[in-house]
Order: sequence, then C-alpha cells, then structure tokens
Amino acid sequence: MTRQQTLHEINTSLSLRPPQAESLQKLATALETAPAMNQTGERDLNGILASLQAQFPTLEDFEREFPSLCFALATGVGKTRLMGAFITYLHQAYGINNFFVLAPNLTIYNKLIADFTPNTPKYVFKGIHHFVFQPPEIITGENYDYRAAQVQSSLLSPVTINIFNIAKINSEVRGGKEPRIKRIKEVLGDSYFNYLATLPDLVLLMDESHRYRASAGVRSINELKPLFGLELTATPFVETSRGPVPFKNVVMDYPLARAMADGFVKEPAVVTQRGFNAADHTPEEVERTKLEDGIRLHEITKVELITYARENGVPVVKPFMLVIARDTTHAAQLLDTVQTLFEGRYQGKAIQVDSSKSGAEEEEMITRLLAVESVNEPTEIVIHVNMLKEGWDVTNLYTIVPLRAANARTLIEQSIGRGLRLPYGKRTGNDAVDRLNIVAHDRFQEIIDEANKGDSPIRLQRIILDAPTADDKKISIEIPSNVGVIIDDTNYFKIQRLAENAATIPTHEPLFKTEAERTTARVVAEVAANYAANRDFVPTSTALLKADVQQAIAAEVRERLTPQQGTLFTADHAANLAAIVAKTTTVMVQQTIDIPRILVNPTGEVETGFHPFKLDVSGLHLQPGDRELVGQMLRTHEQFHLKAAAGKQEERLEDYVVFALLDYDDIDYFSQKEILYDLAGQMVQHLRSYLSEDEAHNVLNKDRKLIAREIHAQMLKHFWEKASGFEVQVSRGFTPLKSCNFTANANQPPRSYRETVTETGKIKQLLFGGFERCLYPLQKFDSDTERRFAVLLERDAQKWFKPAKGQFQIYYKLGTEQPEYVPDFVAETDDAILMVETKAKTDMEAPDVQAKADAARRWCSHASDYAGEQGTKAWRYLLIPHDEVKEDRKLTDFLRFTSR
Repeated sequence: MTRQQTLHEINTSLSLRPPQAESLQKLATALETAPAMNQTGERDLNGILASLQAQFPTLEDFEREFPSLCFALATGVGKTRLMGAFITYLHQAYGINNFFVLAPNLTIYNKLIADFTPNTPKYVFKGIHHFVFQPPEIITGENYDYRAAQVQSSLLSPVTINIFNIAKINSEVRGGKEPRIKRIKEVLGDSYFNYLATLPDLVLLMDESHRYRASAGVRSINELKPLFGLELTATPFVETSRGPVPFKNVVMDYPLARAMADGFVKEPAVVTQRGFNAADHTPEEVERTKLEDGIRLHEITKVELITYARENGVPVVKPFMLVIARDTTHAAQLLDTVQTLFEGRYQGKAIQVDSSKSGAEEEEMITRLLAVESVNEPTEIVIHVNMLKEGWDVTNLYTIVPLRAANARTLIEQSIGRGLRLPYGKRTGNDAVDRLNIVAHDRFQEIIDEANKGDSPIRLQRIILDAPTADDKKISIEIPSNVGVIIDDTNYFKIQRLAENAATIPTHEPLFKTEAERTTARVVAEVAANYAANRDFVPTSTALLKADVQQAIAAEVRERLTPQQGTLFTADHAANLAAIVAKTTTVMVQQTIDIPRILVNPTGEVETGFHPFKLDVSGLHLQPGDRELVGQMLRTHEQFHLKAAAGKQEERLEDYVVFALLDYDDIDYFSQKEILYDLAGQMVQHLRSYLSEDEAHNVLNKDRKLIAREIHAQMLKHFWEKASGFEVQVSRGFTPLKSCNFTANANQPPRSYRETVTETGKIKQLLFGGFERCLYPLQKFDSDTERRFAVLLERDAQKWFKPAKGQFQIYYKLGTEQPEYVPDFVAETDDAILMVETKAKTDMEAPDVQAKADAARRWCSHASDYAGEQGTKAWRYLLIPHDEVKEDRKLTDFLRFTSR
C-alpha cells in the first residue's frame, strides 16, 4: 500500500473532518519534503527547517532542539482524534512504534489515557483494523514502574504509547531535582527515561503545548531527543508580561472563526435582559438575576434537546450549566444559593469543583464531573473557579454564567473554550441545539464590542432570544375541495364566513337551490366516487359522463334515498334525478385531476391517529419568568429574544397546550380532541407538581410552543395508520380529492394569493384564497416560494391543487422508517399532469429529498403506464430549486427539472 493510499484509508476509517484530514496531509508532506526528520543520529536542523519552509511559509523556527511542528486547531475540532491519526500514519507508513504523549494537567492526562484505551466511548483508534487484535500498549505515569520490565516483551504490541503529565514532572524538578521518570529502576538497570532516550524511533506529541512550552519539565523532556515533535493547541501563542508571543513553528492554522463558519462547533451567544442596567442593582441582585436567568435558559435548552432527540431518533443529550466563581469561598456560597432557587429544585443536582475538596469529597466531585455527560447522572449545574481548563471536552455544556471579574477577551476565550463541542459531532440546524449561551447581563455590550474587534478569536454575532409570540386563538377547520363547496351550501357558507373580511376572494356558488336537490347531490357524489373502485366500468373520472354510468348511478341513488326523499323521484320527477346526476358528475369531472390508486401503495382508505400514552415529562422542568432575555450571536450578529408572558392568558391551563398543538398539520382537533386534552392534562399535572397556579400559567404562556413541540415529538412514536394491505395493480382510475384540515387564527381572514407576504416566516400561519384554477377554495403554503409558484399555476395550468395527507399514499424509505410523501403541487397542463416539489437549492441533494423523489418518480411511471392504457395524459415529476421560481417564467420553463 502506498503512503497516499494509507492516508486515504485512515481518513475513511476514522471519518476525519476536513481540518483533521488537512493536518494529516501536512504531516505526510513534511516527512516527504524533509526525509531527515525521520533519521536518527546527528541531523542538520537548519537544513531540515529550510526544506520545510518552502512548503510551509508560516514556519519560522522549530523553537526546540529537534524538529517540531505545531498544528493549531480550534477547540472542538478534534485534536485527540488527530493524534490517533498521526500515530496510525507514522506506524503504517514509516514503521514508527514508539510515542511519548505529554498532557498539560491531570484532567487532560486522565482523558488521554481513557481515549487511548480500547472499548471506551471516545477511543481514538476506533475503525482502525490494524489495531483491532493488537492495540497499542499504553504506558502511563502510574504503571511504568511495573510495565517497564515488560516493555521489550514479545507479548506487547509493536506500538507503545507513553502518556505522562507534564505538570507532575514540573513539580518533581523543582529545586533542581531529577524527575521520578529519570530515577534508576533496578528491573531495567537504568531509568525509564534513559530507556526511552535510546529508542531510535521515539516521536513526541504535545497536547495543549502552549501551557508548558517554556517549563522546566519540557526542558528535561528535550533530553529524550525524539525524532521530531508534533504540537497540538487551540491557542498557538504563549502569554507573557509583554503580551502574547506567537509560536514560530505553526504549519496548520485552523482558527475558531473557521470552525464556526464550517459548522464544527457551537455558535456562542451572549445573553442579557432587555434594558438591564447593572447600576440599578446591588452586586448580589445582579448575581442572583444571572443565576435565575441562566437556569431558565438551561431548562428551555433541556426541552429543546429532548424534543430534537425524539424527532430525529438520536440519543438524548442532558445539558448542564457552568457557573464560574471568583474563589472557593464564593463557589461554596453559590452552591448554597443555587440549591435554594426555584424552591430547591436543584438540591443534589449542583456540584462545586475546585481545590477546596480533598479525600472522599474530592473523589466524589471528580467522579460526578467525569460523568456529567451521562443522562443518568443528576448533575445539572457545575460551579468552578479554575480547575476546568483544557481537556475537559464535554459536549453537553450549553449555558455559562460567569460571575468572576475578568476582561471581556479573557471571558470570551475561557468561556467558549469549555462549551463549543457539539454533542452530535455536527450542527443540527436547530438553533437551541447548536448554540452556547453566555449569560452576561452586566458585560453584554463589552463582550459584543470585544467580539467585533479585528483580532477577536471569533466574529461574535448578535442574537436576541425571542419567546414565541402567542397568536390569537386557533381554530381547526376542514376545507373541502371545490366539489364539496359547489354541491353543498353548508360548505359554501363556511368558506364565506372565513372570507367575510376579504372581499377580493371569490368562492364558487352552490349549484343546487333546494335542500332536496342538495341532499340528492351529496348522495350522487358519494355513489359516483364509489364507482371509481369499479375500474372496468369507470376507468377514469370522464367515464362518469357516459349515459350507462349515469343511469347506474341514478338507480343506486334512488335506492339509497329514504322513502320520504324517494317520493321526490317518482316517474314524474325522474328527469330531475337525471339532471342532478348529470350536473353533479360534470362538476366532479371538471373539478378534479385523476389520481389513480397505484400498486406500490396501501389499498383502501388510510386512517390515522395517535394511541393514548403516558407523557414522559421527566426532562421538563421549565421555570417561570417575567423578564425578557436578549441574546446576540458573537460571530454572526444575529439576535434572538426570550420573552415572558407573550400571549393571551387562557382560562384553562390545558388550552395553552392544545391550541399550540393545533399548529401541526397532522393534528386535527375534531378527531383527536380526546387525546389532545389527555396529554395536555398530563402536562398541566406535572407543572402543578412544582409550580403554583400562577407560575403554571406563566410557563405555559411563554413556553407553549416549546412544550407543544416536545409533546408532538412523543405523539409521533404512537402514531397509527390503518390500511387493508398493499396493492399489486391499479385498483382505481381516480380518487376523490380529500378535504384539507388546517389550523388558523380565528380572527384573521384569508389573504389573496397574489398579496406579497412581508413576514415570510409567518406564512405557514396564513390561509390564502382568490383562486380560479385551484381545485380548493383555500390553501396553505409552507413558504413564499410555494405562494409564488401558485401564481404561475393560476396563470399557466388548466387546474391545480396542493394535495392533502393520504391523497397519494406514496411512501419512501428513510432509514428504518417509511414516511408518507406529500408533494407540494399537482397541476394539469394541455399535455401532461405534473407532480411538483419546490425545494431550497442547498437541499436538492439531501438524502430525504432524493428518497422522496425516487418514490415519486416510480409512482409517476406507474401512473403514466395506466394513463397510456386509457389514452389520457402522462405524469411527470418536477424537482425545482427555490431560486428558479420567478413570476416571469412560464410553467413550461420548469419542464427541464423533470426528475428522471
């Protein structure tokens, strides 16, 4: 295997991120450019440096007595995994077997040992087949005394990784003493240090090297005379009394700003209260306010994470809040305060982490701290002074409350350095899951200003936490197709009432004038729809206009009418029945697009609903609050708000939840009222278990949408769908258009579809009408792109509509699930029927989009085959990028997006 092939295999096996892969490539390039790096004995350091400088312009000097290269990667990108990649490559490509890894402190030392140990969660060689049966031997500062005697044993792996804590070595060399590693061991006849120094292939890896670059311990380490050194750090400079001094041996620089832009870490945001003035409060009041608001953010984030996990089938992440104290005394006071907030809800859920602990208390503290990522570990608040520095690489830190005086730059760097790692290894697109909140009421503007400086480690962006603005009371409405409106005045007047304040929106008028005619027409429509199942007799909707079909429909209608109604259609009135059948079927043909029932879908009507279940509320402990929080993203300057008491107060607590749940398209109030109020009741009961009635109103009012989203995610696990089986042939030549179930604001009339929507983010809440060619009187759009496409369809299509769930019954494969695909539009033109999906340009190649497209293409192919047999129009599937939807286009211009 060539070295380039080795690089490729390591990249693939370890799933390296681009900056990690680039770093590994630069190491390979360095060794190819300067082969003397890998040679023992006397070497020309200046010659090696000159060779490398041609490849790496940022390399000025090794700054050591041996070649040493620095890889500066931002916190959270994965430096430890990169060390594993370095070791794997050096062993496989160059046969190097001995490595010496330096850690700056006890925390990182213990973490490195864990990460280099097989069968641990973050094992750095996971995926490397070479090390499956013979993993590297790990020798540490604790076990080298007895492992030293076995170091040359043939039973050991050919790869040996020594992991030592430089802080301990530094303490041992004080006063000119020799470090313990240099002391002679009888079993070796020499010191372990001298043994390492004689190895011909020792490579030194220095984690967080900026912490100990000039220490006495490192000067003694120089005597190991390694082949070369590899330094890893997020901050490639040393702090001195004259300011930061940059490293001169950096060959790879991937700063925090790039990591944020590339989505490898969380986005930091600074949070304050709207209009907060620290001068109006005592220091104690400021401190308590920041703690309370930090907990509010923490609880909201907890719900967001639980809901995200349920919606996406991923493990739940338990967030925690970090409080930075001034000193150990202050930390103890904060621990007492935190455990009394919100009626003691955090009793036993907060820990103090600092040097004041010893013995059993220290052991318990470290145990809880190391387990803080576990969802089964109760800690939700960590209070510390200075112990948590580099190496504490948890992924579930989401809220930081700094209560220690520090300049803004230090506060930014230290705070974000602890919480930037992403729990799922990548951005999710959910703001709450991807954001780190720094609560800094009294330092908000100072931090913003510092973040915006040209030399800031990040480009801070503003974010303001907005609580969802409560809409007016919602109603659930059923919108029938035009057929239902034209033949039934009940539907007609319902639509008219919705549009009474929107005079520009026309509605089809009822076709029949008397109640007897309307009753008969409803029966005719029902009977005619049933004839679709008789494919031989009625292969398409047009067949409903044939004389023999209409005679059969009339005969069945006459039988189904009650005796009292039947007397209306005696011999004297037979012509009236025939006329009603003719008019009704004509409307049905004109106001539909034939949608065949295809073999790839379930047969018969599909009914859906949710099974009753016990709501899991264990992770929901939202707290009341009357203050509005304002947040600003430090890099992108976007703002967000978290506003309390934003909406109308409901009389019943359950109504907050039910009305918020009605925003989901798969929830219908009339058919699911019982389970909705059952779940809402469970939530209210939970809130009452730790809140007063007024506090429960407060939480439900300000967090209703967050609560509804969590409940809906749980409901999906209990979703049921009834079908009689699966078809193997086309069972129906056409299917009646289903009614659409929408939720809408009770006091907001429909808009004209031509009306420009200024607040496009709210378009999903709006109803639109005024159509002439749409097969429904009212429609909802998921985006303004859809509204603009409807404008094109009104102009260029013969007829069109947005299908309701269950209309097509097209299912696609996505992981272990088989969700239903509901296309955006169906439109009939002069020579074809189009199934259309509009999608953001950046999402066109997304796996779920392509899976839907594959299922839609197959359906259209089957439908076209059937249409060919009947001499009707073929189907085409169009997948259109959103930026192509412009009103100056013709519908035919989009045929080039036919998905094949």
